[in-house]
Amino acid sequence: MPQDDMGKPSMVTCTAPVNIAVIKYWGKRHEELILPINSSLSVTLHQDQLKTTTTVASSRSFLEDRIWLNGKEEDISHPRLQSCLREIRRLARKRHSDGDPSVDVTGLSHKVHICSVNNFPTAAGLASSAAGFACLVFTLARVYGVEGELSGIARQGSGSACRSMHGGFVQWIMGHQEDGKDSLAQQVEPETHWPELRVLVLVASVERKPIGSTSGMQTSVQTSCLLKHRADSVVPGRMEEMIEAVHRKDFSTFAELTMKDSNQFHATCLDTYPPIFYLNNVSHQVISLVHQYNSHYKETRVAYTFDAGPNAVIYTLQEHVTEFVQVVSHFFPPETNGGQFLKGLPVDHAVLSEELKQAIGIEPMPKGIRYIISTKAGPGPCVVEDQSQHLLGPDGLPKKNV
Repeated sequence: MPQDDMGKPSMVTCTAPVNIAVIKYWGKRHEELILPINSSLSVTLHQDQLKTTTTVASSRSFLEDRIWLNGKEEDISHPRLQSCLREIRRLARKRHSDGDPSVDVTGLSHKVHICSVNNFPTAAGLASSAAGFACLVFTLARVYGVEGELSGIARQGSGSACRSMHGGFVQWIMGHQEDGKDSLAQQVEPETHWPELRVLVLVASVERKPIGSTSGMQTSVQTSCLLKHRADSVVPGRMEEMIEAVHRKDFSTFAELTMKDSNQFHATCLDTYPPIFYLNNVSHQVISLVHQYNSHYKETRVAYTFDAGPNAVIYTLQEHVTEFVQVVSHFFPPETNGGQFLKGLPVDHAVLSEELKQAIGIEPMPKGIRYIISTKAGPGPCVVEDQSQHLLGPDGLPKKNV
């Protein structure tokens, strides 16, 4: 943890990705350690389109730990933030006591300033906490010289954050130990494994969810019989099938499992008492559109999944992206004077046949989809080498443009 004589803070900036689960995590068996009642599997999305950027500065002149999220100072005493800070510092002290000369013992007593920004809406069901805590843990580990298995620490910030510690296709193994040491994320295949797979995020809402994931899960665990059946009897088999489908690049199986698991997750939300509604009318229309589209072609070309929010994440193959984006913009006509409807990876224009439009046959919903993010599978967290990209200035406070 180098620091010059002038007391200027040492800084590290990193980025981390969003992940979207295809086998969902919903429900904890241990609230504090964030241990899940079932294993889950996700695809890490590319950071060129969706990422969290975090700068951590360390200095002997800082009086206390502080954190800024998306330009606003937040309470650093939040238990989940404290868990991550405490664990990284504990590992750094352990490395030092084990005789590792690379750990700077003076830096262990320094306070840190943390600044983090997302390039996508926070808390709108786009896995912002997963990217945020993965980025925090990865950056703190670089500051304190901690190496090795970090997904178990990220998990203590936000459960699904452990999956954002890896790129590509990632499973979070639920584990069975009471201390959670075996509840870790593991890469199933790297992001280069299935280059034809593409992802479209259909943003129907950027509003904060009415019921957050944490409280929703707690109520589901307490009241839903279906949730227990799902965790005990359904997910174990689905995990095996999904991992095999990923290995084989079997899109049809991957897609069907993805949709069935999304539907079952939302069924457990409805089975919760009182019921939880994360999907809205636009979400339901997207589901109908996907099934009608697949039915027209008599094969599964497109799959949807929804996390705890109304935004659909679509999985498809490169060859179908152009037409399906045109289908979405036809049935959810965007505002003509608004901003960019399609963001991210470029997509060519396509002409839809009248036959296809009639086969889908749903009523158009103008402005139902605000915009589409076109992306693909991507790598795990990485260090930003360009020092001009630091979010904190030499004084350890957020730069004016953050």
